[in-house]
Amino acid sequence: MENLAVLYKNKIIDILNEISEESVIIKKAAKIVAKSIASEEPVHVIGPGGHSNMAAEEVLWRAGGLAPINAILDAGVNLIHGAKRSNIIERTPGYAIKVLDAYRVGKKPGEVIIIVNAYGINSMCIDTVLEARRRKMITIGITSNSFADVVPKDHPSRHPTGKNLYQEVDYFINCHLPYGDAVIEVESCSQKVGPTSTFCNAFAINLLMAETVRELVSMGIEPPIWTSANLPGGDEKNRRLEEKYIPLIKHLG
Repeated sequence: MENLAVLYKNKIIDILNEISEESVIIKKAAKIVAKSIASEEPVHVIGPGGHSNMAAEEVLWRAGGLAPINAILDAGVNLIHGAKRSNIIERTPGYAIKVLDAYRVGKKPGEVIIIVNAYGINSMCIDTVLEARRRKMITIGITSNSFADVVPKDHPSRHPTGKNLYQEVDYFINCHLPYGDAVIEVESCSQKVGPTSTFCNAFAINLLMAETVRELVSMGIEPPIWTSANLPGGDEKNRRLEEKYIPLIKHLG
């Protein structure tokens, strides 16, 4: 009998290795994010739908993460209010536009938004990127083309246009989600287990943040990075960043 821990670990490592090979586009996107931060403009991050929401949470007030990250954490798609409800809302055309309005996103041309959804096909994804482009924002997408290309154009999960996130963003970072998300086959079980999308999204966006820090340093700018609040002196180190960014970032205060 196979060791599931080893099998799962190796599957995840294979995916992370594939994401690592996206270094060229990640560095290009990092330059865009760094330029925004250098201009004192927070960078918007949204995970439009279900578990993708965690990608935005992952980079908000994160130890070792950048401070000027405006995480768009819409309650409508948060699973705490009901998984089925979340699924219905993420498939609702037009909903994302109201979310962007509520967070005052795209008030100025050139604002940067990172859209993270490994599937990259639902209405909330596509409406987000199309509306961001209409508002003349710069769009970065973390998603998977290999998954999106296989899903039928008339699938109920899709936006009415049948568009894919990876084809609509300015910068596409491939998170290499396997078709179906789960990767582990258990004997006598017809359904695969061991989901991968959260690993894909978290690794890709944190790699983008790390490259952004390196870019800021190369620009001669001290990166505004959070210290763990659980470390001695952490609260004191973070206080200056909190005072600066709480007025700008909805979920920071």
